[in-house]
Amino acid sequence: MQTNALRYFLEVARTGSLSKASERLFVAVSALSRQIAKLEDEIGTPLFERRPRGMVLSEAGRLLAAHARRSLLETERVTEEIRGLTTGGRATLRVASSEGVARDFLPQVFVRFRETYPGAHFQMDVMAPTEATQRVRDGSADIAVCFSLSPEKDINVHYAQRAPIFALVNRDHPLATRKTVSLADLLPYPLAMSGPGVTLRQLFDICCSLEGILFDPVFVSNYHAALYSFVQQTDAVTLSGYLTVRSRLKPDRLTAVPISNPELHQRTLQVQTMAGRTLPTAVKAFLDLLVEAIHDPTRLDR
Repeated sequence: MQTNALRYFLEVARTGSLSKASERLFVAVSALSRQIAKLEDEIGTPLFERRPRGMVLSEAGRLLAAHARRSLLETERVTEEIRGLTTGGRATLRVASSEGVARDFLPQVFVRFRETYPGAHFQMDVMAPTEATQRVRDGSADIAVCFSLSPEKDINVHYAQRAPIFALVNRDHPLATRKTVSLADLLPYPLAMSGPGVTLRQLFDICCSLEGILFDPVFVSNYHAALYSFVQQTDAVTLSGYLTVRSRLKPDRLTAVPISNPELHQRTLQVQTMAGRTLPTAVKAFLDLLVEAIHDPTRLDR
């Protein structure tokens, strides 16, 4: 199968539309249609179900899509490594990330990696965990670093570590000296909270339901840095993973207090790659450093 035909097929699969794929690839709809038809003729079965609102992969199409993604990434890997022989070892690593590890932690890992591999370039996109996982699944990201509550299909979990949720308060807060708190202990204080769609909020809502607790957050935002700033200046409490705020606790005069409710200990921080993919040498080297940094974040301290 020709590489271009597979690329066209994957873009139609991704967008669910010949016209949308045409716009993204700058290829005529008729040319895309001919390539899809040739693939279907070669394989001997339809690759898409044509529906009024778009094109959906058939079972055969899903199998071909998985093969095509791995095949194109393998071609890309070999090409990158050949080019690296003549371009000083340059490699581009594409990382999809949850916001919680994007502000401080991952940039610190990038800095450390470039000390050993100065030819490394990084592209980091921040998004919801489900989208980060999908980026790895469809091959548009090499690695996802995200919080997860359950296993994902067609994903290799390269490393996973429990990521319990902490109560984050300013250093002068009445709860700052506590060794642990329960969710009920937070009720007397204003709550600054993440919006729906993140694992932290999902676990918080589940825990509140189980405990029969009702909070009325004074500040809701999908921008974590704003929540932290609000907490710095008030007696409010917000929730966070420890790795998210570890490097900012001292300079920002914040304290992360463990929460005892077991429901808030259920998520994991995962490093994900595409199942069955042979990873480029640079990606494997970066994964080694990334896992070491998650396991022992003090490695990033100067």
